[in-house]
Amino acid sequence: MDALKVLAPKQRVLVVEDDRRMLELVCNGLREAGHTPMAASDGEAALELAMKFSFDSIILDIGLPVRDGYSVASCIRAAKSVPILMLTARDGEDDILRGFDHGADDYLTKPFSFRELLARLNVLSRTVDRCRDSEIRLDASRLVVHRDQVAIQLTRNEYLLLKALYLHLGSAVDRHVLRKAIWGSLEEVSGNALEVLVNGLRLKIDAPFPNKLLITVRGVGYRLLTNPAEQTSDLRL
Repeated sequence: MDALKVLAPKQRVLVVEDDRRMLELVCNGLREAGHTPMAASDGEAALELAMKFSFDSIILDIGLPVRDGYSVASCIRAAKSVPILMLTARDGEDDILRGFDHGADDYLTKPFSFRELLARLNVLSRTVDRCRDSEIRLDASRLVVHRDQVAIQLTRNEYLLLKALYLHLGSAVDRHVLRKAIWGSLEEVSGNALEVLVNGLRLKIDAPFPNKLLITVRGVGYRLLTNPAEQTSDLRL
């Protein structure tokens, strides 16, 4: 816990969970880690708080009374860019993809360790800081990426690939991590499916522009640059 306190900046976090015990545990843990949580136990109350106050991140359960987490995420994402970490007892690929489609930035399957929850919040916080200087912006509700004020339509898999890279903006992401983010545990995906998808994404987000952002990291995977100045000699297009 102490190590995570050092790594993670203090955040104001909206925690939305209808299980009272889980809600209390998460809020107490966040306070111990130096964060400031605000709690909601149903979707309508969560949406009201999200619209009224400014949060650094939102922890959002899917199975909520009154209004489910998908609906809440969609409404928040239409109005704000705050990072949303979705909690779910559903580990099916369709449920996870549905969460991304409704604006979630990351997900965590129950049961989970609190250390992992804090680590994911930390990653989301760092990503937001880096994204302020990024040339691209994602629009989850429409599967669109904006680069230099140009709207670029993506397929669902292209969006999931870009999303996975965007969550680690500026850092190399392993091919296995990317495959899992896009296809889950599907074993029938062909060996070069990721490379084909990357090439298609490059044609859309890099080819029309003078500066390239999606690069290959030899022996690792791929990296999405915050800006072209980050490119170094150990990377190739």
